[in-house]
Amino acid sequence: MSEPATPKRKPTYLEVARLAKVSPSSVTRVLEGSAGVSKEMRARVQQAAQSLGVDFEKKKRSRIIAFLLSNRDVLHPFQARILYGAETYCASHAWEMLLFSFRYQLGAAPKGIPLPQILTRRDMVRGVILGGTNSAGLLLSLKERGIPFAALGNNVVGDWRPRDYSVVSSDDVSGSLELTSSLIAQGHRHIWYIGDLQMPWFAHCAEGYRRAMIAAGLEPRIREVRASDRELGYLAAKSILTQPPVTAVFAGNDQVAVGVYRAFRDAGIAIPGDISVVGFNDTEGEILYPRLTTVREFPEELGKHLAELVLRCISVPDAETQQVVLPTQLIRRESSRPLSPNDVGSPPATFKLATVPMP
Repeated sequence: MSEPATPKRKPTYLEVARLAKVSPSSVTRVLEGSAGVSKEMRARVQQAAQSLGVDFEKKKRSRIIAFLLSNRDVLHPFQARILYGAETYCASHAWEMLLFSFRYQLGAAPKGIPLPQILTRRDMVRGVILGGTNSAGLLLSLKERGIPFAALGNNVVGDWRPRDYSVVSSDDVSGSLELTSSLIAQGHRHIWYIGDLQMPWFAHCAEGYRRAMIAAGLEPRIREVRASDRELGYLAAKSILTQPPVTAVFAGNDQVAVGVYRAFRDAGIAIPGDISVVGFNDTEGEILYPRLTTVREFPEELGKHLAELVLRCISVPDAETQQVVLPTQLIRRESSRPLSPNDVGSPPATFKLATVPMP
């Protein structure tokens, strides 16, 4: 009777290290996906592991995705809905999600951005969704470290090429062009856009606004203010009233529109009787009075596609990047109206103009 076969011994990390001519700690760092490992060393260790029959991917048992909410309030309504969509998709595919609030200087060089340590541990977090507001430098930093990620494209600050990354975006330029064109079709000629063009989402909407105004032979009028959204809307609306004529205001997002409403209410300006107001993103439109005409984005769908792309980056590391652009929807409500021949775009006679200092 033959003796039972001796079970085949599994290669050790020390043997992988000897074959790759690196230290055992270097093998551990490669397995964990640590950032401080060169591409050359990573390739050498992986080749040695493969020749010995060691499957590093099977050893990475984590099924956790990090949602990095960068430079944004954790209670931000739009970002919260993106998170919900991403978490729902991950849960349906047996993945978990961790939320990290992360603040850093948007102008910092890639190597000067201090990443949360957990992101460099591939055995703990397998991929990253970039929500909030991020810099082109952070995208480059994650790419150079070999960390799988997908980014919200509307909120990337700086010079970058979307085709180099896996990105999901709303078509905000087309949405703002459609919104502005709808005001022009209602007879408006004196339309102001307000926002902070240093922020990409405001700049994108301003681009759509400009295109529509120029196509109609009208002069684009943009008021920029550096402030938080509601204060931006309030200060910009007050200053616009000192420079009539104005028949419509395009607030760069719904939160800015809240400030515009307050400024006009304080000044005795009726919406839409005296001035029409429109917004963008449809996060506040239903709860304002009058209800706000705006452009609806689909943040839950943005989140689902971001999760889908990052899981694809994990499962197929060498796959080509993908760029997904979601359409928007014009939502017509009571805050805007067609002009009559008697509308000239000036505030009512009872309103006393006051100069508001700009920050």
